Amino acid sequence: MVKRFLIAVGLIIALGVAAVAGGYAYWQHRLAAPIALDEPALYQVPAGAGFNQVLRQLEAEGIIQARWPFQLLARLEPEQVPRLRVGEYQLVPDMSGMELVALLGSNNVVTYPLTIPEGWTFRQMRALLDSAPKLENRTAEMSDDEVMALLGREGTFPEGWFFPDTYRYHLGMSDVDILRQSLSRMERILEEVWEQRDDDLTIDTPYEALIMASLIERETGAPEERREIAGVFKRRMERGMRLQTDPTIIYGMGERYQGRITRADIREATPYNTYVIDGLPPTPIAMPGRASLEAAVNPLPGETLYFVSRGDGTHHFSRTLREHNNAVNRYIRNR
Repeated sequence: MVKRFLIAVGLIIALGVAAVAGGYAYWQHRLAAPIALDEPALYQVPAGAGFNQVLRQLEAEGIIQARWPFQLLARLEPEQVPRLRVGEYQLVPDMSGMELVALLGSNNVVTYPLTIPEGWTFRQMRALLDSAPKLENRTAEMSDDEVMALLGREGTFPEGWFFPDTYRYHLGMSDVDILRQSLSRMERILEEVWEQRDDDLTIDTPYEALIMASLIERETGAPEERREIAGVFKRRMERGMRLQTDPTIIYGMGERYQGRITRADIREATPYNTYVIDGLPPTPIAMPGRASLEAAVNPLPGETLYFVSRGDGTHHFSRTLREHNNAVNRYIRNR
């Protein structure tokens, strides 16, 4: 009798163990099975969302068939459940439930490019940030001074201090994040470039190099001309000649500029008009790239003192005023 009882108990235990093992295997199978997607999809983890909230949303959107395997995972093996990160994630049909969980806690968020062209102004940069999709805008109602104070540069004029480049952002980032990155890069690159400067410059500080680079950036888009334009500016300053560069007139006109410079504009006394003022303008007039910064501190030696646009993006350089006037007649007045 006792023997039969023990056999029965053993059988019950064996069946229980088998059931537990089978249940565990089924649970693991559900976690390892592909998610319920037929084609790639974008999924967004909302700010402040908990794991259970995300599971309910995934189930409601048909991305997972049931949430209970993942809820059980959180109870039995919580170390397998990462901390969720706000952002968008690219889901693919063949990924498993466990791969999905890992993805939602990873850095592999969907990112978007934002390109700030060389030669743009801070005003143009702010307009681009305002219009960037899925980028939180924290500065739209701020003045330029308030933006700089927020970035820890109170009292600094913003023009020129942001490095033009392509930046990437993801959902959950703001325009302040891009501004911080761009400002930090410009400060670092300007410091690097200034350390490699020539010994006989007519500029004395990194900020003056930033101003000079902005003039070079606005004058030409031809890489081979940057150092020669820097050389012209350097020689004119050495001889006490005014820089007489049209982009400074345009910057001084602000929003009044409508694509044309008149004789009255050339004579107008603005703080930026280098046909009227001596030396450099008080601040940069645009955001220069690294090539223009390097040209500003390493100008090309030579004898040219003038240049005029050919109308094709390049310039004709002249040593004498007579040669320059002939070039003006050829490239500007005839045109």
